[in-house]
Amino acid sequence: MTHIGRCLTAKGVKPIVKYQHAFKNTYLYGSFSPIDGDSFVYEIEGTTSEIFYKYLLEFSKHKPTELKVIIIDNAGFHSLKDYKIPVNIKLIRIPPYSPELNPAEKIWAYIKQSYKNKVFENLDNVKKWLHNYVKENLTENTIMGITHTNLYNKNYKACFEF
Repeated sequence: MTHIGRCLTAKGVKPIVKYQHAFKNTYLYGSFSPIDGDSFVYEIEGTTSEIFYKYLLEFSKHKPTELKVIIIDNAGFHSLKDYKIPVNIKLIRIPPYSPELNPAEKIWAYIKQSYKNKVFENLDNVKKWLHNYVKENLTENTIMGITHTNLYNKNYKACFEF
């Protein structure tokens, strides 16, 4: 679906933007570090607990000796009571209606800004655009700049001060 955003036009002229509405979608799962800008992004078609669990299994293999702390909200597919979470992953559930506490939400907003006013012929073109956008634009410096918050960075540094 085309997400309509602001654009420049002459004063008094209503902007004309191509619009497309289709009922096909894909999802990006991602984890982004405000500490060092590292990221792990996983694209798949669906939002179920099983898919989220598969994401966690794949993420646990990314830098396997590193402890990963993942901030999650109360989405139904984040319910993993029937699954064994990998030992190098810890989940922290944030309170309802507080997306500002999740660094990933800031990244999704950043991606959505670039996605506005675009029309794609098919879902494959959307996926290609997403893959290229993530690869080319989500550098470590960009991720740290977007997700930086004293809430996490200050507490992380405090853990390593002696």
